[in-house]
Amino acid sequence: MEAGGLPLELWRMILAYLPLPDLGRCSLVCRAWYELILSLDRTRWRQLYLGCIECRHPNWPNQPDVEPASWREAFKQHYLASKTWTKNAPILETSVCFSLFRRRRTRRTLSVGPGHEFHSLGSALAMSSLFDRILLFPGLHEEQGEIILKVPVEIVGHGKLGEVALLASIDQQCSTTRLCNLVFMPAWFSPFMFKTTSGHVQFDNCNFENGHIQVHGPGTCQVKFCTFKNTHVFLHNVPLCVLENCEFVGSENNSVTVEGHPSSEKNWAYTYLLGLIKSSPSVLPAEDSDSVMALDLESRDQAWSPRTCGMVIEGSQSPTSPASSPPKAGAREAEVGSDGERVARTPDSSDGGLSPSSEDEDEDQLTYRLSYQVQGPRPVLGGSFLGPPLPGASIQLPSCLVLNSLQQELQRDREAMALASSVQGCLIRKCLFQDGKGGVFVCSYGRAKMEGNIFRNLTYAVRCIHNSKVVMLRNHIHHCRASGIFLRLEGGGLIAGNNIDHNSEAGIDIRKKSNPLILCNQIHHGLRSGIVVLGNGKGIIRNNQIFSNKEAGIYILYHGNPIVSRNHIFRGHAAGIAVNENGRGLITENVIRENQWGGVDIRRGGVPALRSNLICFGYSDGVVVGDEGKGLIEGNTIYANKGCGVWMMSSSLPHVTSNHVSYNGLYGLAVFSQKDGSGEFPGGHGAQENFSEDGDAILWEPEPEKDDDPLRRPVTVALIESNSVNHNGASGLYVQSSEALHVITNVIHANGDRGITVAQSSQLTRMANNSISCNRQSGVKVEAQCKVELRGNGIYDNRGHGIITKGDSTVVIENDIIGNRGSGLQLLPTSDTKVIKNRIHSFRAYGIAVQGHAKALVQENIIFQGKSNKTIFQQIPSNQECIVQNNKFLVFKKKSDTWRLVNPPARPHLENSLRGPSAAHSGQKVTAMATRITAHVEGGYHSKRSIFCTIL
Repeated sequence: MEAGGLPLELWRMILAYLPLPDLGRCSLVCRAWYELILSLDRTRWRQLYLGCIECRHPNWPNQPDVEPASWREAFKQHYLASKTWTKNAPILETSVCFSLFRRRRTRRTLSVGPGHEFHSLGSALAMSSLFDRILLFPGLHEEQGEIILKVPVEIVGHGKLGEVALLASIDQQCSTTRLCNLVFMPAWFSPFMFKTTSGHVQFDNCNFENGHIQVHGPGTCQVKFCTFKNTHVFLHNVPLCVLENCEFVGSENNSVTVEGHPSSEKNWAYTYLLGLIKSSPSVLPAEDSDSVMALDLESRDQAWSPRTCGMVIEGSQSPTSPASSPPKAGAREAEVGSDGERVARTPDSSDGGLSPSSEDEDEDQLTYRLSYQVQGPRPVLGGSFLGPPLPGASIQLPSCLVLNSLQQELQRDREAMALASSVQGCLIRKCLFQDGKGGVFVCSYGRAKMEGNIFRNLTYAVRCIHNSKVVMLRNHIHHCRASGIFLRLEGGGLIAGNNIDHNSEAGIDIRKKSNPLILCNQIHHGLRSGIVVLGNGKGIIRNNQIFSNKEAGIYILYHGNPIVSRNHIFRGHAAGIAVNENGRGLITENVIRENQWGGVDIRRGGVPALRSNLICFGYSDGVVVGDEGKGLIEGNTIYANKGCGVWMMSSSLPHVTSNHVSYNGLYGLAVFSQKDGSGEFPGGHGAQENFSEDGDAILWEPEPEKDDDPLRRPVTVALIESNSVNHNGASGLYVQSSEALHVITNVIHANGDRGITVAQSSQLTRMANNSISCNRQSGVKVEAQCKVELRGNGIYDNRGHGIITKGDSTVVIENDIIGNRGSGLQLLPTSDTKVIKNRIHSFRAYGIAVQGHAKALVQENIIFQGKSNKTIFQQIPSNQECIVQNNKFLVFKKKSDTWRLVNPPARPHLENSLRGPSAAHSGQKVTAMATRITAHVEGGYHSKRSIFCTIL
């Protein structure tokens, strides 16, 4: 700048002494001067703003220590807002004398107080004209009668806030008025300090104590930098009211009540208020930076597909004993366990089981070859969760499970964007509600929007009832004595980007047909559940982070029926999602991890649809289906939980289909018949909960709504279908049931114990078209007094027997039992088994071994000779209960013999049976974007019961 050669720093020092009008004139000299005036933001503009008695710090009361982005812009916004009440141009134009317009510019100032022109506010008002300024000097001004404002005036307290107190009841009947720098207290004859029915009122930098303020539509109000102590603001049918940078303290009831639909009749100030709101900075940033999840990007994709095994079996010189050769380094031979079951001790290969063709490569020349296929784990979630979990390792998430920012969600959802942009009824922005009973109460078709507020130490923050709508953006709600946000009686709206924590009841409570849209919130550290949906409540719960709550992250009961999608629910002290007492809901594409109880817990008539979720790293079971639980569990990845992948009671009727269940500490799938104490749940899952706002228990008996999901199939028998169950610590499937069960078209592979264990089955357990391979012990074991049917299964490469049974009613029909290290089929004493039309081969032992006086019908089977040159069939000669007829025994004759499983091809025949997640659902997934979560995995197993039950 060329101005007498003075440096810029000196010019800034000189200009810092100029008043506001002179700064404005200097900024019009030239661009260089304009930029110089702008550079005074942290000095002169800050002094001007803080020196104004009509305003407080721009971030008061929530962040008074944080400076605004621009002091000049904050001063400009306050100046424009303070002049809204004077923009009543239509009234001025219709005045009888044009000189009234001049009077506005050179309005009078009337002084009230001891030693001044007027001794009372009433006497000053009697002498005032349009837009006069009434100045109240320090002291207590008490009016004995109701004050009626009939002309627009401005009433301002002189001096610091708190020096001027006004005890009055004011009824505004004029078009506009402004009150500033006053302490309001109610008069002795009325609790109402101020009320208006049609005009516009503006409060700036005032305190209100122990009274009421009432605004009726089409009246409007604008309130900024005010403190309300035990004061109730009642807004009835208001088209638009703005409460900004206010503090509400110690209310004995609701601090703000918004009642009734916004009036269609609007006064003159509505347009100006709307423009002022749109011109002010939004609380929504361009991109969210909030994230409590650790993001550690490291890919661990592994490709898995069905593998073709070439099984090479070599000859032996002795016809009665297997060929002997030294074991490979680091390997041990299989040991014989109880009931003659072979227990493998050989370390795992990469797929969890050694191929027989690879363990004796140093033996003599091959003798014959039997070609077949082993169905391995099917890829789910892009193959990211097929490898073993490693402590401290990172896992890649597919794009459908990645949390979006709030801005991204609003851009994708036009309805949500319209709600977020709408301004109707009451706008409450950057306010503080604390130490009282209630925050904001919206009822009877009311409309309210809340942005950037703090609600703390209240009984509740927000209640929305009776067809009302709320829009809540970027609020912080914490330490409420009941629920943070409460919706009932068809309440709705948008709840987005809020931080809701440390509340005594649910963070959000939805009931009685309320249907909000809940997006991108953080709901955490609640003393009970994160979100509760009950009493026919609905809602869309999407893209939230729900964590570290003492009860379920989301709790659905009493016919609650929300859509829960793409949330991250983690580190809860109970279940991730609990559905019981006839709760419903669509639960899809969520990440549910590291919860103390089941990732999803379904009990007592709960009927959710659980689709395409990632349930991982839980400290208990992945999914628990307790007493009378139902629902569809489809297309989920249930991975690396310390308990079972899916734990069910036999009295439940779930449909478990197309899930990938892997690397869980205990069973992949477990079905138990004994009761688990489901009526005595800690944390409220069994105890009668306090879901009443009044503190009394409520008997919820709403009319259940009709099931409108065409993809659900009616299930009359518990159904386990088309799942991939692999690399779990114990059996892939464990059954101890007193009711019927169907196990169909599953892939059960490389589990740490047996493929399937049936310990109890008083009614028929039907297993059809399953692939059971490479498990550490037998493929299938059936205990005594069990009724089991195995049909069309492929049982390959297991390290124990193919099938071992003591059951008194076991039917084995049309299975391929090939390449197992023990006998293909071992029938123990007391068993009663029908073995019909199977293809059986044992790698080292007998094709079929009948122990003791087992009762059996062995008919029309094809039995291949194994490597040991043992007799293909073993039976005690004195056993008259074993009938063997019409079987075909194949013994190798020369080295070039090659046998193949044809006509039919190798079982199971899964091509037309495997079902993926519903096409309508999977079509909604987006592509090619990933992030990762970091989780710590600890080992260790426990007893055969659910970890959930062990806790009880």
